[in-house]
Amino acid sequence: MKAQIVTLALLLASPSAFGQIVVDGIADIGYGKALSVQNTETGFGDANIAMMNYANGSEIDGVFASMDAYRVYLLIAGNLESNFNKIELFIDSIPVEGQNRLLGNNPDVDFNGLNRMGDDGTGNGLKFDDVFAPDWYFTGTCGGTPFATYCNLAQLLTAGGGVGGYLGSGGAGAAGVLTAENGLMWTIDNSNAAGVGGQGSGLMSGVGVVTGIELSIPRALLGHVDGAALRICAFINGLNHDYLANQVAGPLGGLGNLGESRLVDFSLLTGDQFVVIDGGVVVPPCPTDLDGDGDVSGGDLAVVLGSWGTPAADLDGDGDTNGGDLAVLLSSWGPCPN
Repeated sequence: MKAQIVTLALLLASPSAFGQIVVDGIADIGYGKALSVQNTETGFGDANIAMMNYANGSEIDGVFASMDAYRVYLLIAGNLESNFNKIELFIDSIPVEGQNRLLGNNPDVDFNGLNRMGDDGTGNGLKFDDVFAPDWYFTGTCGGTPFATYCNLAQLLTAGGGVGGYLGSGGAGAAGVLTAENGLMWTIDNSNAAGVGGQGSGLMSGVGVVTGIELSIPRALLGHVDGAALRICAFINGLNHDYLANQVAGPLGGLGNLGESRLVDFSLLTGDQFVVIDGGVVVPPCPTDLDGDGDVSGGDLAVVLGSWGTPAADLDGDGDTNGGDLAVLLSSWGPCPN
């Protein structure tokens, strides 16, 4: 009996026991299957040294995503070379609004790297697929001695302007998670040595890779509402945001590096160079039912207490499990809505 109690306690303390997602650079079971898998070998070097922090190549092997009542979780499987190459992430979270072609008057983030991809006054600027108009831009990078990660976030208002800025510095894995003041969390696990290889443009599969760049972003920050589609476009870029790799989500189907960022037009390429995270499915009406038994009761309380001090049972979107989450749980005590 004592052994059974210990086993139950360990289960309740495990962040992934009920499909909860922990930001640590690993695709937890709560993500389910990959939404997108790479099909093109990398033109930015095959990462093969299998270290959690440093990597000697960049690749996007796949995309995992999940969403709850408060947050979007995203795992871009693969590697980001620790030479300050960039992971560029564009998020289309608000219908009708956003920029289908990047303007040149967006917020100055990462030494004006966002506007380096936009219109320089000649009518160019990175263009997305016709149905994709991002409202937010995230960029992350890593390198140095000691190893560190850095990231920025900016609005993409339809006419330009808006706000954006530097979010801070972190490290690798669970111990290196950066939690910004706006609630965004991110980290990287560069230990992948599988996935796509090569230095060219041939067809190759990234299936099976479950480590990489992981983010958790409050839905309220993105302006995302229940029932609305949410799409992302992610790709690897060079040090100065000026040379776009062939590592894109969704994948290119066998092409070389795309080159000068502000001259790239995804709408001219075959397929969709974006991934749909939420295709309009309404978030379940009972997010506090953490153990999935149909009501909010002692089992859910045990999950919260077992996750205390971690993000595993974060119900109020602040990146931690604490008294605020306990209050949310107690306020919804009883049977879930039908």
